[in-house]
Amino acid sequence: MQLIHDLNRYIELRRPSVETPLWRYVYGGRPKPFFHPLCTPAGHVLTLTEPSDHVWHRGLWFTIKFVNGENFWEEKTNTPWGDQKTLNPPTITHVADGSIAVVSKQNWVRPNGETIIDEDRSFTYVPIDQDSYAMDFSFSLTPRAEVLLDRTPFTTWGGYGGLTFRGSRNWIKTKLLFDDGTTSDRPTPKHSKWCDLTGPIDGGRESIAGVATFDHPTNLRHPTPWYGGTGIGHYYCAAFLFHEPYKLAAGQNLTLKYRTLVHDNAIDVDRMNELYADWAGK
Repeated sequence: MQLIHDLNRYIELRRPSVETPLWRYVYGGRPKPFFHPLCTPAGHVLTLTEPSDHVWHRGLWFTIKFVNGENFWEEKTNTPWGDQKTLNPPTITHVADGSIAVVSKQNWVRPNGETIIDEDRSFTYVPIDQDSYAMDFSFSLTPRAEVLLDRTPFTTWGGYGGLTFRGSRNWIKTKLLFDDGTTSDRPTPKHSKWCDLTGPIDGGRESIAGVATFDHPTNLRHPTPWYGGTGIGHYYCAAFLFHEPYKLAAGQNLTLKYRTLVHDNAIDVDRMNELYADWAGK
């Protein structure tokens, strides 16, 4: 494996003789940091970035819809939006077990240029086996003034905001699986300790791939509500604001932790619950 850091642009992990990186974290040149591509160990690209229907959807990313009524989600030409600016190039630490830890600081910047939230962000790449690896996330938000973190209330859509995944159009017949063994094409919402999106993918007759996100037991409103959809969207969101907004006082911290598991082949509910328990118990 080769880790490449293009300063002020991206960090990516490459495999020998493979053109597409296993993953790339883009932290410069766009309004918010994101992961794309995010590939399985077999090389299947799971993410989609800047689709024509929602150009602000970028692979795997974290943001809130509204901060004090200002939009930090959509990036429409006729509406001002907030940005997440990485202050300095992230620091990178290599661990003996093959893990890679990346730590950065973000400013959440209002449309008028003022910083409203200071964020400490980290993710750790964790190799698991030949069919899977994980990304462990921590998003630590501290506002400079009182803020209301909010969403568009759900009607036929809405409720979203948080850690979000948008999947490749090369996926077909995906299903969203939850910790009680139920599946859904459109959870609005479903409360669960984790959510997994799996299905056949282009690249071979038997090719199946998936991605799951685990909600940490210490997170606000655990087990989180999940919002999502399959079809052409292949989308899910750990929507902790789905039912109601959340107010933070100036200087009050909110930290959210997640694990995103990228895998080849399907993982059944019993095995996924075992993997979740192992991670949550650490």
